[in-house]
Amino acid sequence: MRRIVLITRIVPSGVTVRITGPGFLGNSRSGCHHRESELYAETNKKAKITACLTSDISYVNLKKWILSFLAISFAAVSVSLGFWQLRRLAERRRANELLVSRRFAGEVPLDSVPSDTAKAHFRRARVRGTYDYRNEIVLTLRGRDGSPGVNLITPIRRTGNDTAVLVNRGWIYSPDGMTVETKRWLEGDSVDANGFVEVFPTQGPFDKPSTTRPRSMRRLDRSALAKLFPYPIANYYVVLTDSARSGGPPRIEPAPLDEGPHRDYAIQWFSFAAISIGGLVIFLRRT
Repeated sequence: MRRIVLITRIVPSGVTVRITGPGFLGNSRSGCHHRESELYAETNKKAKITACLTSDISYVNLKKWILSFLAISFAAVSVSLGFWQLRRLAERRRANELLVSRRFAGEVPLDSVPSDTAKAHFRRARVRGTYDYRNEIVLTLRGRDGSPGVNLITPIRRTGNDTAVLVNRGWIYSPDGMTVETKRWLEGDSVDANGFVEVFPTQGPFDKPSTTRPRSMRRLDRSALAKLFPYPIANYYVVLTDSARSGGPPRIEPAPLDEGPHRDYAIQWFSFAAISIGGLVIFLRRT
């Protein structure tokens, strides 16, 4: 396609001279293609930017969801553990009420202790009879103030009663918590002392008696104990609490009547839950 070329020139004399001549307009489709290419590149660039932003937003949202799930799950577990500690605190208080009602109640003769162990547990009792040191039991791995040791479990024979009652006479230091020379801890043949009734554990596991130390036990398994004595034994035992006679082992101290660490543990777990939720809220606001 032809076109007219108009050229304007200013000469030194101040006269404007215009020169015209033939020319060619050229193919306009190449300009359109160039413009289309620019539009396509710009659109593609915008699409890539949009895709990147969408990808970033999706990643941030995924990260928020994961952290939210973890924080809420941790808070839920912490709250559950906090309420569990509160339930244990309530159980401890009920147990303390039972201990107080029985530990500070009047002392009863051993023959008047209820046969039902649930009613006899923690009752104060007066123990009278004769020690049978030949059939003594060693309760192993008993710690006291950070020191290893054992407890001496001695049967008491009573006049007019074939059933013996085991008594925990006290604690003795033992370097390995297993072996001890019991003969040096004798405190006379007869006994007239007071203590509180304790029950045998009913749930295992119970270790089998050692072949080298058949009269040493980790836990007082009544069924295994019954096989060691030539006479029947009561379905409970007594922990002596009065002062030992000369030569006897120091007595076992009664369990303290406190609430234990359950309240502090509950506060700790609830604090963990609050920190978890608070941290999640701060994270979501900042992102």
